[in-house]
Amino acid sequence: MTLTPEQAARLADAYTAAWNTGEPDAVASFFTPDGTIIINNGEPSVGRAGAAAMAAGFYADIPDLQLTSGGARCAGDHVLYLWSFTGTHVETGNRLHVSGWEEWDLAEDHLVRFSRGWFDADDYARQIAGA
Repeated sequence: MTLTPEQAARLADAYTAAWNTGEPDAVASFFTPDGTIIINNGEPSVGRAGAAAMAAGFYADIPDLQLTSGGARCAGDHVLYLWSFTGTHVETGNRLHVSGWEEWDLAEDHLVRFSRGWFDADDYARQIAGA
């Protein structure tokens, strides 16, 4: 299965919109039932329940999280999705602006089988602390 640049862009826009609903299950719906996401080489979140729990964790920390898409690049069934989010950390009240990306391996139905997500965790921690 080869994804066109237009299909990759539509997928990135739809995934961004799902994050902006604030609903973990909306994010999870983009993954295959056994899909996996790993963020910054951390513990894998497996299945739609794992993806929903991962999203719920972000929403708990940043209830006003707003994601924007920086675009998508594709090669065959592999997509690079660029993103940024803003929001207010629930405990510190500090504003955050974090950028990163996800690398997706897609199934035939264009759902995510495997995602590796990346962002600068040190910068994230500094922003939370207000430094």
